[in-house]
Amino acid sequence: MPFETLSERLQMSLRRITGRGRLNENDIDEMMKEVRLSLLEADVNYKVVKSFTSEVKSKALGEKIMQSLTPGDQVVKIVHDELKKLMGDEAAGVSYKLSGISTFLLVGLQGGGKTTHCGKLAQYLRKTDKKKPLLIAADIYRPAAIDQLVSIGKQLNIDVFEMGTKYPVVEIVKKGLLYAKEKQHDLVIVDTAGRLHIDEKLMNELADIVQVAKPDEILLTIDAMMGQDAINVITSFNEKLPITGCILTKLDGDTRGGAALSVRYLTNIPIKFIGVGEKLDQIEVFHPERMAGRILGMGDVVSLIEKATENIDEDEAMKLMERMQKGIFNYNDFLKQIKWIKKMGSLKGILGLIPGLGQQLKKIDIDDKQFSYIEAIVFSMTKEERKNPEWIAKSPSRRERISKGSGRPYPEVNALTKRFDDMKKQMQALSGINEQNYKNQIQKPLTPSKPKKGKGKGRGNFRF
Repeated sequence: MPFETLSERLQMSLRRITGRGRLNENDIDEMMKEVRLSLLEADVNYKVVKSFTSEVKSKALGEKIMQSLTPGDQVVKIVHDELKKLMGDEAAGVSYKLSGISTFLLVGLQGGGKTTHCGKLAQYLRKTDKKKPLLIAADIYRPAAIDQLVSIGKQLNIDVFEMGTKYPVVEIVKKGLLYAKEKQHDLVIVDTAGRLHIDEKLMNELADIVQVAKPDEILLTIDAMMGQDAINVITSFNEKLPITGCILTKLDGDTRGGAALSVRYLTNIPIKFIGVGEKLDQIEVFHPERMAGRILGMGDVVSLIEKATENIDEDEAMKLMERMQKGIFNYNDFLKQIKWIKKMGSLKGILGLIPGLGQQLKKIDIDDKQFSYIEAIVFSMTKEERKNPEWIAKSPSRRERISKGSGRPYPEVNALTKRFDDMKKQMQALSGINEQNYKNQIQKPLTPSKPKKGKGKGRGNFRF
């Protein structure tokens, strides 16, 4: 979860005032001391911290807040709104040409994830904006970068234009743009050379590319773990190039968060995208309001719904629901569910989007490898066994064979099959209840029926 430590500290700071009927200035001062310390420890620029805390305190001490019936909750809302404002208020979109080929330039230091995010961005814009992207390999100083981009292109089925390392960068970009026109691409993303540090040669070369490509977007990739150093990098690049936005990478770990909370305020350059994992589909539009909600433990239901919509086939989901309601759920259906969850990202990341679960997750050891273990067990079953889970539930010898085939301990196979069997029984019980209620409604539509004794049992919790 992004900013896990910062999130925990801020939530602890706000908890002392949440739900209280009355607040005084001393309460606000004590809370703001903790908020200030939390932000500084997250490597947020001190100018940003000073401005933020001053603004929050001023609004929190307002007459309407102090006399409110829920002053603590009102202060939390102020903190949320100011965090959102700090990060840019609204999501910043990308700019395309009205007609013809739009060109995006990705720039940044070496090791910031620039080449990977060329592929991620191309994949995302192909999916969301129906673009036909072309990637141009313009990093001639690092042959591995060209190979990496070509490999990414093959994985995503996206064209990559490259001429190796012997030609000047400007010539490669020119010919790449001609190739894009010839092959009717409407979006070109140029992967430029990165350096270990900013130097004059790098900047001059980038300026030459800008003259040739006339890019609609110049996106700077920044490693979220850089903290305040990110501001110096952005400022240096922006002095030489008209940077239109940032892509904040490696935001899937517990980064301190200083860059995300400082960039917009200090440079006025928006964060447009964030990298939230290593997989090529793990990139998101940066929404300041949603990020503020995540940081304060309010969850992000909108992002959760978007992830589900993008990764789960609606017709398949409806068919699966009907099977579950009828109590005929089997291991093939179970594998589909696991596949959907894995496509949405890490389980901890998904659960972190649900309001109120942020702090609970710290107490739970969530290991996504468990999915692989479960898949190994299920794949060690025969096709007929997957269709007939009861065969495995009734046969210790089958479970023994599955254990050996999957390389997982026998008790682990036992536990999985028992939980699955319990879940099936509960589904069948619920299915029987629903069917009986339906019949009762048809027989006596105007008379509410009383449940018979012994019916409606089968309660209990089940989970995987």
